[in-house]
Amino acid sequence: MTGISLSAWGAADPATVWERYADTRAWSSWSPQISRVELHAADGHRIAPRLRGRVHVVGGLRVPFEITAVDHEAMVWSWRVRVGPVTMGLVHRVAAHGGGTRTTLDLDGLLPVVAGYAPLARLALRRLVRP
Repeated sequence: MTGISLSAWGAADPATVWERYADTRAWSSWSPQISRVELHAADGHRIAPRLRGRVHVVGGLRVPFEITAVDHEAMVWSWRVRVGPVTMGLVHRVAAHGGGTRTTLDLDGLLPVVAGYAPLARLALRRLVRP
């Protein structure tokens, strides 16, 4: 397993950035690889521990996921995604930074998967922190 950390800074308010994470319906607005999110729960679209679903990726791939932890006060959440036998863990953090926001993503998984996903993740993080 390999871990890397990515960060992006932008002028968006931390509460706005956190809301873009917290409401799964917003994911496709800042993450260009996601076309939509399908949840297995009928009680809303908010991230919560043990929430499961599928991320529909541009190109037709459906990636199952489970949210493993959420701390709304600290603005930190984590999840695991799986494609066949391959899994990747992701931890997202949001913090105030210089009048805007810094967001960090820690990726943990097989090196080819982490390395292949990193460029898309960098682009998504930059879009996430835009006002």
